[in-house]
Amino acid sequence: MINPKMEAAINKQINEELYSAYLYASMGNYFEGMNLGGFAHWMRLQTDEELAHARKFRDYVYERGGKVVLSEIKAPQSEWKSPLAAFEAAYKHECHISDCINKLVTLAEKESDHASKVFLAWFVEEQVEEEAHADGIVQRMKLAQGAPGALLMMDRELGARGVS
Repeated sequence: MINPKMEAAINKQINEELYSAYLYASMGNYFEGMNLGGFAHWMRLQTDEELAHARKFRDYVYERGGKVVLSEIKAPQSEWKSPLAAFEAAYKHECHISDCINKLVTLAEKESDHASKVFLAWFVEEQVEEEAHADGIVQRMKLAQGAPGALLMMDRELGARGVS
């Protein structure tokens, strides 16, 4: 049986993951509106990945005999100053999600919930990857500033992203 404190915290994390999907869907719409289909494609895949994360948390709660209670998802931002600003926001958001996951791990340790700690280890590793990918794009976009051709090359590159 899942610890009630852990159950509540994971329910909160499910909301965070659903908001992440909502945010990336909004970013995808922003890029689509700019005719940057590759960037939009990358964000669509990111949206799907965040939904998969929410499902993983949901399934875990039920596997442990708990109950999932969904809460309201706030509306995400829909415009950014530039493509770079959008990816900087994505990176900042991934750092926020990493912090949320770390707090879940700390709670699992405090509650001696070893099963949750093992479950959360996958998310800890996943967030290292998420931050690295988002930051890598930000750093390359910074290098490409003032070179529209480089932005279009990145658009083509991000459009080639496959499902991971």
